[in-house]
Amino acid sequence: MLALLLALAAAAGVCETLKVGMECNYAPYNWTQSGESEEAVAIAAGGYADGYDVRIAKIIAQELGRELEIVKTEWDGLAPALMSGKIDCIIAGMSPTEERKVTIDFTDPYYTTELCVVVRKDSAYAGAQSLADFAGAKITGQLNTFHYNVIDQIPDVSKQPAMETFPAMMVAVTAGAIDGYIADRPGAVSAITSNPELTYVSFEEGNGFEISADDSQIAVGVQKGSELAGQINAILAEITEEERNAIMDAVVAAQPLSE
Repeated sequence: MLALLLALAAAAGVCETLKVGMECNYAPYNWTQSGESEEAVAIAAGGYADGYDVRIAKIIAQELGRELEIVKTEWDGLAPALMSGKIDCIIAGMSPTEERKVTIDFTDPYYTTELCVVVRKDSAYAGAQSLADFAGAKITGQLNTFHYNVIDQIPDVSKQPAMETFPAMMVAVTAGAIDGYIADRPGAVSAITSNPELTYVSFEEGNGFEISADDSQIAVGVQKGSELAGQINAILAEITEEERNAIMDAVVAAQPLSE
């Protein structure tokens, strides 16, 4: 079936380059590094990108028989870049929320995770066991993500203005400007790996955030009605859960100590 899809794509004159948009600033999903490495891919604007998204993108491009090009794009610019045709797909740790589905389509998920709160190790909130334990805490999340919206589930929280990047939130927590920020588990593990002053709080079932299945999943964004979704789904179906977890473990270990 995949061979047939590829043949149809070739017949339609699809470009041999697969342009993939991502922030290149959201470890361990994607990050920027100055030097080459075995797994890194050159960024169109300069430098190199690696991370979970990059390695999934490499598998997809290889199976499609296309050359991978990483297009470094600000988070808010990803969907517009896709809709305008500047990129072929988004592989950027993006959840297929109902709001996003209005303007773009998504593939099947390529990773599933849970939400945590990143805090300082010496914080009074480091031992929190439920959302109620964060009452009064100054908490933020990334701008224009569901991470920021779920803060409202914390009773009596002091919700802070959203921030544009995860590195900015790490700096704010480390400096004591805020008490914590929302991240998924891989992002939280990445944060404490690169900054020993930080830790993260995860929750037992029933004590944490209530999120939809779509919000806990990460998928590839494509243009509305694009045949690329079916092609990518066929590739993702061949990547086992064990392989996906192994890739995530590898990128967490490989990420730079500072972004």
